[in-house]
Amino acid sequence: MAENEAKKEALKKDLTKLSRKDLWKLYIYSQGFVSGFNYEKQEAPGFTFSMIPVIEKVYKNEEDKKDAYRRHTELFLTEARLSHFVIGVTAAMEERNANEHDIDPVSINAIKAALMGPLAGIGDSLYHGTLRPIIAGLAVSMVMASNYTSVLGPIIFLLVMAGVGQLLRYFGIFKGYEKGVEFVGAMQSSGLIGKLTRLAGIAAFTVIGGFVYKFVTINIPWSYTAGETVVSLQSTLDGIMPGMLPLLYTLLMLWLMNKKKANPVILMLVTMVIGILGHLAGIL
Repeated sequence: MAENEAKKEALKKDLTKLSRKDLWKLYIYSQGFVSGFNYEKQEAPGFTFSMIPVIEKVYKNEEDKKDAYRRHTELFLTEARLSHFVIGVTAAMEERNANEHDIDPVSINAIKAALMGPLAGIGDSLYHGTLRPIIAGLAVSMVMASNYTSVLGPIIFLLVMAGVGQLLRYFGIFKGYEKGVEFVGAMQSSGLIGKLTRLAGIAAFTVIGGFVYKFVTINIPWSYTAGETVVSLQSTLDGIMPGMLPLLYTLLMLWLMNKKKANPVILMLVTMVIGILGHLAGIL
């Protein structure tokens, strides 16, 4: 009995736990997450680099370290800020694998792959599809209200987007390590991920619709005479539905991108050319 207790105590002493300081190092290392992006492994180089503090801390054997680095070079791609939740979960799994040896190393990559899709959906919908256009719209409104003389709008945009991004990185790593895979599993089983994505889409389309009406301007200076009255074509169209031409043009661009797979950059250039030529010709 005494011998068994001694062995247990010895094993406990050999266990290596990640401290809060280690998690802060993980947070710092992960700041360059997308800097190693490539089209073969996507975000895998950044993920591997982020895991350096964890792998170097929990594994004592050089071969184990090599195996850990090697498995994280597998393809990885999800929304960059929410990827830190995966980093936190992976850190917890690597720690357990090093200490308890009761985790199949293959399952670490399996969990990463399972989390990529849901987190990409949430991140792209909420961060890029909702927050970014809303804050960008507010920033543009501030610039236009100042007659293009104020830099406050761009500064606010950068501060908000960067601040939210850093909060997501921080909570992703610390809560991901603390809670493991339970959080995302619970969200999936409750259907919360689907609800968030759907609501984010509705909010994004509502905001973008408002931006189309406010910022997309098409004025036709043509007019015609009805008896003794000069009728403006633009006024007639606005009487039918205010902002009808901007809406139709936006829907045309959306149709070309979705149905005809048109290049958005080319569409923007075409729009600029049409606007310039139309203005010079006096028809826009």
